[in-house]
Amino acid sequence: MTEPNWHKSTYSGNDDNCVEVADSTPGSVRVRDTKDHAKGELTAAPAAWTAFTAFAAAQAH
Repeated sequence: MTEPNWHKSTYSGNDDNCVEVADSTPGSVRVRDTKDHAKGELTAAPAAWTAFTAFAAAQAH
């Protein structure tokens, strides 16, 4: 299995509390802490990730 292409989530903003997202795996979105990769990662279905980010964005306003 090849290593996914990780990038900082656009939902992280400019503070130090950032997450990285890899959406290169078909059928899943992988999320991990930018500063501490040893904590592991969360894997979610694309629809679940979309719902979560929509909910988080709504709470921020």
